[in-house]
Amino acid sequence: MSDTRRRVKVYTLNEDRQWDDRGTGHVSSTFVERLKGISLLVRAESDGSLLLESKISPNTAYQKQQDTLIVWSEADNYDLALSFQEKAGCDEIWEKICQVQGKDPALDITQDPIDESEEERFEEIPETNHLVELPPGELSHLEEIADLVTSVLSSPIRREKLALALISESYLKKLLGLFRVCEDLDNREGLHHLYEIVRGVLFLNKAALFDVMFSDDCIMDVVGCLEYDPALVQPKRHREFLTKTAKFKEVIPITDSELRQKIHQTYRVQYIQDIILPTPSVFEDNFLSTLNSFIFFNKVEIVSMLQEDEKFLTEVFARLTDEGTEDSKRRELVNFVKEFCAFSQTLQPQNRDAFFKTLANLSILPALEIVMGMDDLQVRAAATDIFSYLVEFSPSMVREFVMQELQQPDDDVLLINVVIKQMICDSDPELGGAVQLMGLLRTLIDPENMLASTNKTEKTEFLGFFYKYCMHVLTAPLLANTALDKNSKDLQEGSPKINPVCPDNFQTAQLLALILELLTFCVEHHTYHIKSYIMNKDLLRRVLVLMNSKHTFLALCALRFMRRIIGLKDESYNHYIIKGNLFEPVINALLDNGTRYNLLNSAVIELFEFIKVEDIKSLIAHIVDNFYEALEPIEYVQTFKGLKGRYEQEKERQKRNRHRREARSLDEDEEPFINEDEDDIEAEAMDKSRMEDDYTDSYGKYMEAKKAGASNGKALALPPNSPPAAPTNTSSVKTVALAASPIVKTALVGLVDYPDDEDEEEVDEEEEEEQSPRKRPRLSS
Repeated sequence: MSDTRRRVKVYTLNEDRQWDDRGTGHVSSTFVERLKGISLLVRAESDGSLLLESKISPNTAYQKQQDTLIVWSEADNYDLALSFQEKAGCDEIWEKICQVQGKDPALDITQDPIDESEEERFEEIPETNHLVELPPGELSHLEEIADLVTSVLSSPIRREKLALALISESYLKKLLGLFRVCEDLDNREGLHHLYEIVRGVLFLNKAALFDVMFSDDCIMDVVGCLEYDPALVQPKRHREFLTKTAKFKEVIPITDSELRQKIHQTYRVQYIQDIILPTPSVFEDNFLSTLNSFIFFNKVEIVSMLQEDEKFLTEVFARLTDEGTEDSKRRELVNFVKEFCAFSQTLQPQNRDAFFKTLANLSILPALEIVMGMDDLQVRAAATDIFSYLVEFSPSMVREFVMQELQQPDDDVLLINVVIKQMICDSDPELGGAVQLMGLLRTLIDPENMLASTNKTEKTEFLGFFYKYCMHVLTAPLLANTALDKNSKDLQEGSPKINPVCPDNFQTAQLLALILELLTFCVEHHTYHIKSYIMNKDLLRRVLVLMNSKHTFLALCALRFMRRIIGLKDESYNHYIIKGNLFEPVINALLDNGTRYNLLNSAVIELFEFIKVEDIKSLIAHIVDNFYEALEPIEYVQTFKGLKGRYEQEKERQKRNRHRREARSLDEDEEPFINEDEDDIEAEAMDKSRMEDDYTDSYGKYMEAKKAGASNGKALALPPNSPPAAPTNTSSVKTVALAASPIVKTALVGLVDYPDDEDEEEVDEEEEEEQSPRKRPRLSS
């Protein structure tokens, strides 16, 4: 529940008049059948456990303080308070309380304060004249005393007066002395009256009376009185059970007499509360709150005294791990440690931290590693409970221990692998222990409770350790039960697609479902490690074999695993799925399911709907290209037509983009072509100009020499390197110039103009058109 308006802290007032924080949760007001009325319920935000269940009584005085606080008293000396995070939430609950009591929500207190002030004055001045006048403590007055005790239970003030009277005159001890007399005389009527008296005194809910009743010399008489319930034909034999049947087992002798006495007392009082006293009625529901507190503080004291005795605990763990310890003795030791840890839950947080640190220093985890691997089912079950207390207290402490195990060369067994193997080998048909261990493993591999420091990152180190040394143990049953059949390719087309190794055993199917649940958690919370493992082991293909299971819950677990992978929208995962054609078993399961509208059908369709809505293009193209023909007949949902539509839109978009790219590419190709033509033409013009200059110079020298020869009467021969005759030379230049030029297109007309060459260009134009327009003749040297 995420509504911060209803977020509250629950407080109770202790005997020192100090408020104790009982936890944080969310409050609601609802009708509770067992209480027969509207009640306030507070559930812990951590685990959803019930922190408070309190019926809104019409006569209880509720008080609103400081806009965010509601305080009331359910029984004498048992005050409660709800501290709200927001004023709006406080106002909502206050209006509900006032509605039940028929009061105006504008008031800050629901009951007339006069009665309370009288009670306060009485508590402040407990004079003897306020005490109830008690009849003489004699056999003849037992009926009168029983009526008196029963009559005061409805009034807090009269309960207080009666309690003071019973304490001040040592009256209670006198009454308990009458029990032995009645029993000796077999006075059943008197014994029935004593039952009513003792039961009523317990409901007075006073710690001072409990100190007297539960003392060593009185507690067995109290148990004796409670044996004679008038509703029973024959009395119960509780004293016989406590003294003869129930045996106090000392796994290690306890030398402290005070500690022994406290353990005996706590056991007997717990027996009275749980076994002897009848279930309280709605009216009596809160009358035993002080009895709960009495047991609670006794347990705290026992834990503290044992914790301080380091010699005792050291010997316990030494015997627990000793190979020479008998199995029966080890069983007793493990049960002792389990109960010891259970008692520790009553400690305040700071004291509980110190308690578990003490156990860690005493090497409780190495001891657990040994006992969890034993064959004794009772020992393993108790060790699992102890391990759960440790994981709940500090997952980091457990992770640190298992990583340190790698540094011990003589230790080839890892605690986490022991836990995984115990989960896999759980003999319970319902896998109760496996479910508990799976929850513990999930807590250990949850990155949310892993710490990060400047020097090291617990998440990186531990997940690397887990995937290297433990993951293969966890997935072993999954891989063993989904081994692909070597002959599956030889099956005739159209034969049932049932893998012969797909588990039909219900217990095995349950185990695989648990493993898949843990792997799905890994996909959601781990990134690199689980992705690498899935692809290296081709794990998804093996998981999808389970789509053929006759157990629908297992097929759904396999589908959920794939759905979480696709939900990440990771293209590397998508490529892996496409390459392996891993949609085929999912679509086969959908088609094999036929027209049945069930959870499997809905889950498969939701998978494809997600792909469509999120527009995962690579998967859409793969599905439509390979499976649309099989999926097209499914028309009761528009999912597959929608996938086809997405596919067509994407193809059209790609087609438009391709045309744009081609057009842009043509433009880019044409531009350098034109530039090249321009460069060629300019080069040819320069060559032509240079050749004409050379011709003019040579011709001038030739004419001068000719004139000189004529004047001398001699004919001069041309020098060897002189250019040929003028007409031939002129023709040669033209030819080279034309041959070096490309075909002049319309777009290029006028770029280079040679006025004196127009005639020759027109003459040769037809010959040049016959040449390929793409080929350009090279200039000859």
